[in-house]
Amino acid sequence: MDKQELVNNIKKMKIEQNAVIVAHSYQADEVQEIADVVGDSFALSQFCASNTADTIVFCGVHFMAESAKILSPEKTVLLPEINAGCPMADMVTAEDLREAKKKYPEAAVVCYINSSAEVKAECDVCCTSSNALAVIKSINKKDILFVPDQNLGSYVAKMVPEKNIILWEGYCITHHKIKAEEVLKMKEMHPDAILLVHPECKPEVALIADFVGSTKQIIDYAKNSEQCKFIIGTEMGVLYQLKKDSPDKTFYLMSNGLICPNMKKTSLKSVHDALAYKRYEINLGSDIINRASHCLNKMLEVCK
Repeated sequence: MDKQELVNNIKKMKIEQNAVIVAHSYQADEVQEIADVVGDSFALSQFCASNTADTIVFCGVHFMAESAKILSPEKTVLLPEINAGCPMADMVTAEDLREAKKKYPEAAVVCYINSSAEVKAECDVCCTSSNALAVIKSINKKDILFVPDQNLGSYVAKMVPEKNIILWEGYCITHHKIKAEEVLKMKEMHPDAILLVHPECKPEVALIADFVGSTKQIIDYAKNSEQCKFIIGTEMGVLYQLKKDSPDKTFYLMSNGLICPNMKKTSLKSVHDALAYKRYEINLGSDIINRASHCLNKMLEVCK
C-alpha cells in the first residue's frame, strides 16, 4: 500500500473500532499527522485518563503505553512497535528502588513518568517534565528520592532548595550526550536566536539556556514569543509542530544527535498493522495497575 492507502485504511479502521490514535511530539512527522492527539507525556496522560474510545493506539514508547493502560485499564491499549523502549526507564528497576527505599525510609518517592509500571507501583507520586516542580512542591516531606532522571531532578532541586532531593543515576541518552561547548558554538553561530532546552539536558546546558521547559512548554514558548529565531534543545520531532505553528520563524536544532531512535520506530505501516491485527496489546497485572494507578492519579490530582 502507498501512503494514502495506509492513511485511508487507518481512518476507516479507527471509526470501526472506536479507536483513538495518540502520538508523542517526538514521533515522525507522518505519525503526528495521522494522530488524533499529539503532545508531551503529561498531556497524553490527561487525555488517556478521560477519553471515551474503546481502543488507544499509542504512538510512543513502552512506558507511555503502560501508563495509558494504568489510567484506562478497561480499554485496549496497543503499542504499534513493541520494541520501542526507553533506555532511561531501564535504568531503574523495581527491585533496585525497593533497596533504595530501605536506605531512605523517610523519603517520599517520586518517579519521572519515564519509568516502568513496576517502578511506578513502588512510588508515591509520578511527574512529567512539565509538572515536576509543582509535584515536588506539593510534597510535605523534606527528603525526596527522585528516579530515574538525574538531570530533571537536578534542575528541579535548584528551584526548591528547601527540599533534599536524592538523585538517581539515570538519564536520557539523547539529551544527556549534548555538551555545553557544542551549545555555546551554536549560540555563537546564531547570536540572535533564543536557546530553548529540555530539562533532561545536563545542568551545564540548562544553565546557559534562555528557557528550560518540557516539550509542550518549548513549543508554546516559541509559538507565543515575539522572537523569530530559536535554537531547539530537545528531540527533533518537535520541529514538526514548531514549524506548523510558526511557519514564519526559524528553528535550529541544537545538535544533529537529538534523535530518539525508539521514538522513530513507529511508522504509518505499524500504526495500520496495530489496528488491523490488534498488535501489540499492553497487558498488566491487576496488582501492578492498582498500585501504579495511585502514583499516576496523584500527579493528575496535583496538576489539574
